[in-house]
Amino acid sequence: MTRPAPSMPPRAGSGPASSPLFVLHAEGWDDFELIDSGAGRKLERYGRIVVDRPEPQAMWTPGLPESEWARADAVFTGEDDDEGHGRWRANRALPEAWEMRYGPARFICRFTGFRHVGVFPEQRAHWDWMTGLIRNAGRPVRVLNLFGYTGLASLLAAEAGARVTHVDASKKAIAWARENQVLSGMDALPIRWILDDAVKFTAREVRRGSVYEGIVLDPPKFGRGPKGEVWELFEGLAEMLRLVRGVLAPQPLFIALTAYAIRASFLAAHRLGEEVFGDLAGAIESGELALVEAETGRLLPTSMFTRWSAR
Repeated sequence: MTRPAPSMPPRAGSGPASSPLFVLHAEGWDDFELIDSGAGRKLERYGRIVVDRPEPQAMWTPGLPESEWARADAVFTGEDDDEGHGRWRANRALPEAWEMRYGPARFICRFTGFRHVGVFPEQRAHWDWMTGLIRNAGRPVRVLNLFGYTGLASLLAAEAGARVTHVDASKKAIAWARENQVLSGMDALPIRWILDDAVKFTAREVRRGSVYEGIVLDPPKFGRGPKGEVWELFEGLAEMLRLVRGVLAPQPLFIALTAYAIRASFLAAHRLGEEVFGDLAGAIESGELALVEAETGRLLPTSMFTRWSAR
């Protein structure tokens, strides 16, 4: 699932060479498929619904003819930025919500005004990595999921054996995540659902002395907390990671950061990760998450990531 890219050689007088940089590519599964991409768009199947939506990084020519794209069930128009508003145009009668499954988790998809449907399939690469570490830990694992959205990482981590604290600033996202928990039949799993600003919550956890063996964070470029708190990735990420360092258990297991900021570089995230977590025994990996086109095998980059594990 990983493809290493060449690491940068150290400059004269610099510290040790960085770890290799990776492209983690997530292939489809029964309920998801990246059908085609190009000309700033991507064509995907979520369950039985095929959608056509913007993807600025798909700068190449689509592999399929326009007639195939025209068969999409819904097309998103408007802002092509992840945080921009737009609208969906349905080409046939469509349900307001429908179900998908990944492993033991079942979840609800909906059309949102931000071109998303409630799941980021490229995160499969992190889900599988994280749940493998939890299952093989041989000890109790507490996981903190910051900016947790609709809760798939939380559900999968809990099903793998972790005790999970899920934090999101959106009441709708928390409600959606709890719907997914019920749908998955995971009501009894140890998950705390916290409606709060991620920065403020983590700062309080530092003061309380709470610690976690695993931390997942997937911050947006811009967001607002339940009390109007403003989050901006480029201003707040360094502080957020330093707070995360403050709630790491004495024997941590993993940290996974994903960011969908297109004008940011995975190298910048890697350098910040080295600064905050570089003294921990283990490995830091950075690079891009990508989806694999079903027919051509082309890789579509979606986001940058930095992750650390104790391996």
